[in-house]
Amino acid sequence: MGKVKGLNRGPNEVQRRCVQIPGISGPVVAAQSDFAPLNCEHHFQLPSACAVKTMPTPTQRDVQPFARSVLRLGAFSALALCALSNAQANEIYGAIGVPGVMLGYAHSLSPSATVRADYGTLGSRTSTSTEEGINYSTRLKANRLGLFADWFPSQNNFRLTGGLTANQYKVDLAGGGSGSTISIGNTTYALQAGDRFNVQVKFPSTTPYLGLGWGHQRAAKGWGFNADLGASLGKAKVTTSLSGALASQVSQADLDAETAEIRDGVGKVRFIPQLTVGASYRF
Repeated sequence: MGKVKGLNRGPNEVQRRCVQIPGISGPVVAAQSDFAPLNCEHHFQLPSACAVKTMPTPTQRDVQPFARSVLRLGAFSALALCALSNAQANEIYGAIGVPGVMLGYAHSLSPSATVRADYGTLGSRTSTSTEEGINYSTRLKANRLGLFADWFPSQNNFRLTGGLTANQYKVDLAGGGSGSTISIGNTTYALQAGDRFNVQVKFPSTTPYLGLGWGHQRAAKGWGFNADLGASLGKAKVTTSLSGALASQVSQADLDAETAEIRDGVGKVRFIPQLTVGASYRF
């Protein structure tokens, strides 16, 4: 052990002191320079095992907490990515019911919100019948494209749904037949070959949708179940027309009265329901 009294150093003189630095095994000799003259007593020991190293500068010490923060953030991000890898955000699904066969895609924005798009169709259906000598033909066309937003108020699959539907819902009716009679408004008319009374019922092309359901919430990869109960809200439009010689025989007053009667019946329907069940696959 040595002892130095009143050690005064110039700008270029160096004082060595053995210190213990966390993370480095064994004593280290610290080199310090450009310090003010020291008038106190300093004791130092220079064992042979000492190695000369430079103490971290203030800039290096400032960087260390930042580096630790970056490492912590990186670890947190890795854990978050691992968690998200088990909660799949993309889904394809199919369903059947009203309004027909459906195929769609869903994307989860968060555990409580999902956006979806699907297409449903019944295709075209045509039927014919005869009643009291009048031939009736009916043609139905039902197609729908929907854009939806789902909200999950709790951590299960129950949801509330709102959106818009682009519709192609149309029913064409026609009645005619040679040798029979038909009542239009307050008058009965005799039908000849080529005479027809035509009615078209058409739902609005764009309507809001409200409903509730089950499924499409973010979950692990694999198969799932979905169900919907809701309605596209809108009032159907009714138009009528005449063809053949009947067009010149029927008065406008009778045609308007018959059209109003049909509208009164169809006008009670102000929505098209949806009731479907299906399966989905998350990936």
